Parts: sequence; structure tokens; C-alpha cells
Amino acid sequence: MKSWLRKAFIALVSIVTFGTVTPSHAVWANDQDTTKSQERGTSITTSPKVEIETIIETENLVEISEKDQFIQAMKLAAKEQSIEKFGTKISNVIEHEFEEIILPKIEETIETIAHQFPEEDLKNLTITESPAGGFGEKIFHIYNSMTNEDIIRFHVRRDHPPLEGYTFNFHYHTYHDQFQTHYTLGNIDWNKNTPPKWKTN
Repeated sequence: MKSWLRKAFIALVSIVTFGTVTPSHAVWANDQDTTKSQERGTSITTSPKVEIETIIETENLVEISEKDQFIQAMKLAAKEQSIEKFGTKISNVIEHEFEEIILPKIEETIETIAHQFPEEDLKNLTITESPAGGFGEKIFHIYNSMTNEDIIRFHVRRDHPPLEGYTFNFHYHTYHDQFQTHYTLGNIDWNKNTPPKWKTN
């Protein structure tokens, strides 16, 4: 924009708004920078906003490690397998509580397991794709595809203490002790009515 036109526009804005909108010093500085840059034949310095956006874009292009890729893939699959196991009849009731309480603990456990293996070994670890239906406990297992041996097993058990309602107990077992120890992730209460079988839609 030409210098005289810019100044006329600023004056017009001040008159129309009765002085409530005042011209920014940046506008005048920009006008002066333009004149100086034209005299020198150089371009105007990049604004701080553009520099910040460039930095952000550059950081987003940083390559994600194979371990982080593995963790993200397992977290996504863990949620999908869990929702599939619940089926719509159970999922409609407990999904929100599961995502708030149980899923973050599953994700944290997956991260812990992933950090126990070097990146080259993670390539052989995969997740099962068939949660147990009916009354089975299995949600999903992470196993070594080369040896077909489980590394960690995520399960959910139906508990029904006498005179109390049903509770879903989420837990896992690991290969470290041949899957003997029961590590609790948390519980979600149902009610006194018998829950539908897993995977019921």
C-alpha cells in the first residue's frame, strides 16, 4: 500500500471512530520498514508470529522414534479391542468411565512394557485381535509374533460379592512371573442386574 494512501486510511479510521481506535505504532513502523527495505533492495524481516509458526511446523516434522510409534499403535488398538469386547450393551453404560479411569492405566502399563524392550525387539510385538466373548476375561494380549509367546495379558473379570451389585475388575498379568500375579487396574461398578455377555450388541 502506498505511503500516502496508508496515512489517509489511518486518518479516516480515527475520524470515523471519533478517536477511539488509534493507529498502531506497528503500522507506522511497517511503513518505514517498507521504505527502507525498498531503498536497500532487501526484504522485510519476518514477523515473530511467522517465525513461531515456522518453528512449530519444523518440530512437527521431527521423526517419531519406533518406540513411540509402537506405543501409540498399541494404545489405539487397546481402546478398539476393549470397546469391541464390551459390545454396545455394556459399552453404552461404562465407556465414559472406562476411558476416564481404566484406559489411562492400560496406556501407562503399555508404556512401561515398551520401555523394557530395545526398539529392534518391539518390531516383533503385536496385539491380539479377538477379545473373548461370553464370560471370558480376555480383552487383549500383547505377544511376540516370532515365538508366539505372550508378554502381557489384559483381562476383565466379573465380580459379584454376596448381596452386592456386579463389578468389572480390570487387571493384567505379565510374563515376568508366568502370569501368576494379578495386577489390578481398577474397578467399574455395574448394578445388581446380571450384565449382558461380553460382545453383546
